[in-house]
Order: sequence, then C-alpha cells, then structure tokens
Amino acid sequence: NEKDRAKAPVKKKEDPSAIKEREVPQHPSCLFFQYNTQLGPPYHILVDTNFINFSIKAKLDLVQSMMDCLYAKCIPCITDCVMGEIEKLGQKYRVALRIAKDPRFERLPCMHKGTYADDCLVQRVTQHKCYIVATVDKELKRRIRKIPGVPIMYISRHRYNIERMPDDYGAPRF
Repeated sequence: NEKDRAKAPVKKKEDPSAIKEREVPQHPSCLFFQYNTQLGPPYHILVDTNFINFSIKAKLDLVQSMMDCLYAKCIPCITDCVMGEIEKLGQKYRVALRIAKDPRFERLPCMHKGTYADDCLVQRVTQHKCYIVATVDKELKRRIRKIPGVPIMYISRHRYNIERMPDDYGAPRF
C-alpha cells in the first residue's frame, strides 16, 4: 500500500507551444463548396420505411411523385434493412410491402449485422455521396444534415419537396 503511494505518477506539464492534434473529418473533394458532383440524373433515392407509409397516407405514387419533384428520372433504392423493417411491421403495412417489392425499386444488399435501418442509411450515404435520402423521420433528417452534400426528400402539403439540393440541378424551391 505504501509502495503504491510512493510511486504516484507525476503529471507532465503540457507545453503551450506544442502542436495539438485533433481529429477533423476529411470531406471528399467532390464536395467543393458543398456542391456534390456525384449527384445527377438519373437520381438514386434511398427510401426510408416511414416515407413509404406517409406516401400511402398522402395517396402519392412514389416514382411518379419523385419525378415530378426533381424533373428527372428517379430510381428509388431500398436496402435490405428497410425491407426487413417493413416486413416486421406485419399485416397492417402489407400495402407498403407490396410497393417496396415493386420491380422499379432497386434493391441494395446490406453486409452489416443488425437491421436498424436508420444506421444503415446514414452509413451508406456517408460512404457513397450519390444518393438522395427520402425520409419523414425528424431524427434521421437531423443525422443526415450533419453529412455535407446529401439532399433530403420529404413530404409536405401532399407532395414531395427536396432540401439542400444544389441550384444547378433545377429542383424547385417551395
């Protein structure tokens, strides 16, 4: 016990002139002035579970409404995690499941463990900046806003709107 007290670690004083290291996330060069050059028609849109459900409630056809919003060809993409989430919702959401299995939707396989769709979408968008994320979930929107160069599609007033889209792509501002 006394030996431990005698060998008390002596803290070194920090040198004020020393260079301090801190970790700053490196943004890719494709985001020059927050402008994403990988984004362009045909748009690949990552669809979230609640976006499909709210589209059904608003009586909106997903693919047609996306094209009306962006004035270009749109390819809705759905990950295995989102598909699993819809399947877990059960019989009440069978219409959403039928829409998700539409052949116009592109299926994206997931290689990670777990089926939490929000983490999956954020991870995919962070790796590949070529997607627009379609969601109504406030928490997911907040997480995606922290990632530069990723537009968000949402539903308001019974139509689709886009947020954070570069002006050059001609998406309407409402």
